[in-house]
Amino acid sequence: MSRGTVLITGASSGIGEALARKFHDEGFDLVITARRTDKLEALKAELSRQDVTVIGSDLASNAGISAFIEELSPHANTVDIVINNAGMMVEGNFTELSDDDITRTISLNITALTRITRYFAGEMKSRGHGRIVNVASVAAFHPVPGMDLYAATKAFVLSLSESLAENLRASGVSVTAVCPGLTKTEMVDQGLAATLPPFMMSTVEEVARETFDAVMNREVIRVPGPANQIALTWAQHQPRWLVRGLGGLAARFSKN
Repeated sequence: MSRGTVLITGASSGIGEALARKFHDEGFDLVITARRTDKLEALKAELSRQDVTVIGSDLASNAGISAFIEELSPHANTVDIVINNAGMMVEGNFTELSDDDITRTISLNITALTRITRYFAGEMKSRGHGRIVNVASVAAFHPVPGMDLYAATKAFVLSLSESLAENLRASGVSVTAVCPGLTKTEMVDQGLAATLPPFMMSTVEEVARETFDAVMNREVIRVPGPANQIALTWAQHQPRWLVRGLGGLAARFSKN
């Protein structure tokens, strides 16, 4: 018997795929979406114990977001958990980013997440129950020179999630921000990852397990991994100029 239905965006690889596997193994039906429907269909073929619905979407444009929400509407009142995982990061100096780079990053990381959250928050509030999970990043807690735009979008996600968690507290709807650190995914620079000690890198399975626990416990913020928790605790007790300066030094070093 199903424990409910979970919607996961960006489910074709990385953390999103790991989340789909974890929730499926825990007995949940799935609605999974991403641009690469071939990968979603391959994932669906593997996950046979629960119902899996595939919806292809490109959430990096307003038109794509609208089309996705319209296609999703028949499932809206059956979705118990929404996980806004889809996101992107563009490389390069901020002044060299194209208009398309900026538009697609903000659309996917901020606009899609915000519109999907608003849509389901209303649906869930009327029912009196539901859970929303927004995947942010440890980069949300302080400026990250070298990942300027990405870190700024994740700061938005964290702030929005915390505010909504409080605003919706009495409605039966919980909002959780999950803030992974460096994780072994397609988006992470593999050269950089190879230079780091293993304890500083999380696997997607570890992030998925911690996300599941945070959702079930209705936590507002979860930072997966003890190394990330220690680093954030240290940074939060330092002057912002020092954290900012160290981030800039690390960014310059990584480019050499």
